[in-house]
Amino acid sequence: QTNGRGVLVTAPPLPEPIPSPSIEGSVRTHALNLLEEIFTAHHGYILDRGTSFFETLAEIDAETASLRYSPHCGTLAAQVNHTRFYLDVVLRAMRDGDNTPADWDSSWEIEAVNEEGWAALLAGLRASYEAVAAHIGTRETWDDSAVGDAMALVAHSAHHLGEIRQALAVIPLLRPGFGDQSIG
Repeated sequence: QTNGRGVLVTAPPLPEPIPSPSIEGSVRTHALNLLEEIFTAHHGYILDRGTSFFETLAEIDAETASLRYSPHCGTLAAQVNHTRFYLDVVLRAMRDGDNTPADWDSSWEIEAVNEEGWAALLAGLRASYEAVAAHIGTRETWDDSAVGDAMALVAHSAHHLGEIRQALAVIPLLRPGFGDQSIG
């Protein structure tokens, strides 16, 4: 209703809310979809096709994974190990309530790897991702801590995927002979 000057006095009633899934179901679904996109399968939320962790890492050999592409960054092998370590630490916190301080420095200690060591790092990352996804997929209660952990898993994993992909743009510059070819 309006008053005599056309000013709204009483707002019309709000429409009935549209039924929606529980917040727990929404958090679970979105966390799983985002983690799946970061690690394995394109959904169109945040990545281009073919740029997930495992698609990116499939193209990297042990020699490339062992290159230090900056004096301020770990090797690609160290990035993978650190990401696996982070997944494991957050999973223990979410699943077991284990908030024991982690030895973050140890997650960066890997430098050079051979093909067997690289394959083991990739298998470890996959196992850690699958354990996190299984936990999130079956978690029934989502308190503030669990929601924060899920958000941190997404952000941290996406960050390190981005670092790896940026390194892959720089690594060819480090190879002997790069730029030796004449142009034209």
